[in-house]
Amino acid sequence: MQSNLYPSSRVRSCFSWNPHIPSPKIAIGNNLNSSINFQEQRLSKNICSFSWIPDKPHIPKPKTDIPNKPKTSITPPAVTKSLETSLNFGEEKLNNKQEIPNVPYYLPILVRNSDNLCRYIWDGNDLKLVPVDGNAFTLSDFYCNFEDTVQKLVRICVLAIRNFFLPRKVSSNYLEYVKWKFVHRVSSSALQVFATQAMLRAIGIGNSRSFQSAAALNWVLKDGLGRLSRCIYTASLASSFDTNLKRVRFYTSVLFSLSIGVELLTPVFPQYFLMLASIANIAKQISLACYLATGTAVHRSFAIADNLGEVSAKEQIQTVCFDNLGLALAAALNILFANNPSLQAGLPYVVYPILLVLDLFGIYQGLKHVHLQTLTKDRLEIIISTWIQQGFVPSPAEVSKREGIGLSWSRGRKPWSISIGYVNPKPCTAKLSATTMESLTNEDFYFLSPESLTSESKRNQEYDVLLSLREGAGTTDVIRGILHASYVRKDIEDCGSSSVVLEQWFNLVEDGMRLTEQNMSLLYEQMLSLGWACKNILLSKQEQAHYIWKSPEAMLNQRARTFFV
Repeated sequence: MQSNLYPSSRVRSCFSWNPHIPSPKIAIGNNLNSSINFQEQRLSKNICSFSWIPDKPHIPKPKTDIPNKPKTSITPPAVTKSLETSLNFGEEKLNNKQEIPNVPYYLPILVRNSDNLCRYIWDGNDLKLVPVDGNAFTLSDFYCNFEDTVQKLVRICVLAIRNFFLPRKVSSNYLEYVKWKFVHRVSSSALQVFATQAMLRAIGIGNSRSFQSAAALNWVLKDGLGRLSRCIYTASLASSFDTNLKRVRFYTSVLFSLSIGVELLTPVFPQYFLMLASIANIAKQISLACYLATGTAVHRSFAIADNLGEVSAKEQIQTVCFDNLGLALAAALNILFANNPSLQAGLPYVVYPILLVLDLFGIYQGLKHVHLQTLTKDRLEIIISTWIQQGFVPSPAEVSKREGIGLSWSRGRKPWSISIGYVNPKPCTAKLSATTMESLTNEDFYFLSPESLTSESKRNQEYDVLLSLREGAGTTDVIRGILHASYVRKDIEDCGSSSVVLEQWFNLVEDGMRLTEQNMSLLYEQMLSLGWACKNILLSKQEQAHYIWKSPEAMLNQRARTFFV
C-alpha cells in the first residue's frame, strides 16, 4: 500500500509481518526531509525488518493476527522515532554546552555605599556582588602581595575613621572647617584643664587647712551667678545670633579665652576667689550660650542633603574626641614637670599665651570656611551691588569671603549707605519724607527716603538711603526694596553733592524703580539657582520696625469718630 505520510511520493513499499518483531516498521522513502537525513546510520539498524523491492511489485500477506483498531488511534511510528531522535540530539547538545566553562559576565549595575563600590557579576548560576575599588582582600593576599595588602588595610582604616568622624554628604568646605576646629578644641580643652587646677589650688583642695564647706559654697555661688548672666545675655541679643552670627561667635570665643586667664589669677589672689571665679564663669556662660545658639545655623550650612541630624551628631563626636586630646596634652605636660613643683605651678602661665593664640586663630580660620546661605541685609547688599556692577550673582562662598567676620561691633557707615528702619523726623529731610509718605498707595510695601546721619549744626551733612518696610511685606518686597535703593545709590554717586541729590530725589527714585522692575525677576531666579535661601530675610531688632498704611478714607473716618467722641 502507498504511504499516507508522503502522498507525493510514487515509491511503492510493502510490509511483511513477523511475530518475533514487536511492532511493524515503515520503510522510509528517499525523498525524506533533510532534517533527519543526518541520522541515517542509526535508523538503518531498525529498518532491517523491512522488505524493499524497488523493481518488482510485492503483495503483502494478510495480517489476520493483528487486532482491528481505529485508524485515528494509530500514530505513525516514523514520526515518533524522528521526535525521539531530535530529543536525544538536543540532550547531547545541552550536555556539550554544560561542559564548556562559564565566563563571568559583568552586569552594568554598580552599588555605592559609605565604605566601597561594588558591582554585580553573573557567572551562569549565581548573581554575585563583588567590590571593584580594591578594598577587599583575603588572608592569602598577605602571602602573595604583602605591600598591596598593607596599603589596602591603611585605606580601609582611613575610610573607617572618616565615616566615624565625618558625615556622608556635606559641602566641600567642611573638611577645612574640621581641621581648624581640631586646633581650636585641643587648645581650649588644655587651657580649661590648667584653669581648673589653678582654681582648685586657690580654694585649698589638697591643703590640710582648707575648709571644704566654704570651698563648695564659693563654687556653687560662682556657677549660679554665671547661669543667671547667661539668661540675661541670651534674651538681650537673641536676634544678633542670626544677623551677625560669625561676629558674635568670634567675640564670645575671645571672651571665653580671656575668662580662662581670669581663672588662672585665682591662686595669686585667693582672697578674691569668689569675685574672680564669678566673673570668669559669667564670661564662660555667655560664650556657651552663643555657641549653642549659633551651632544649628553653622551645621545647616554644611548639610547639603538636609542631613542636619547627622551633621550635629558627628559634631558632638568630634568635640568629645578633640577635647580628650587636649586633656591628654595637659596631663602629659603636668606629668613631664611632676618632679619639679615650682615649674609645675608656673606651667599654666607659660603655656597660656601660646594656647590662647592657637585657640583664637583656629576659631577665626574655621569661621572663614562657614558659608551661610541665609539672607541678611548686609549679604543682600553684597549680592545686589555685585549684580549691578559686574552683572552676576555671587555664590555663598564669595559673599562669605567679602563679608568676613568683622573686628568691631558696629562698622563704619559710608555716605549714602542703605539702612532699614523707620523715618526719624529731622528738619533737613522732613519735607521729602512727608511728600513720599503722602504719595503711598495700597499697592506699595516700602518707600525710600533720605536720612541724615549727622547733627544739624554741622555744615557738611551726611545722609543714607532709608528703606521703610510696610507691615506684611514679604521676602520679594525686601529684595525689591534693597535693589531699588542700590540703583538710587548708584545714581547718587554720579550727582556729586548732597544738595543736588535732595533736589533730584524723586527723579532718582523713579529711575531706580524702572530699572528694578526690569531686573527683579532675573535677579531672583539666579539667587535661587545658586542656593540662596530666599524664603526668609533675617533682620535685626531695629530693622524689624515696620509701618502700617491706612487709606485716606480710613483716616477721615477715624478723625470723625474722634471729633464726635
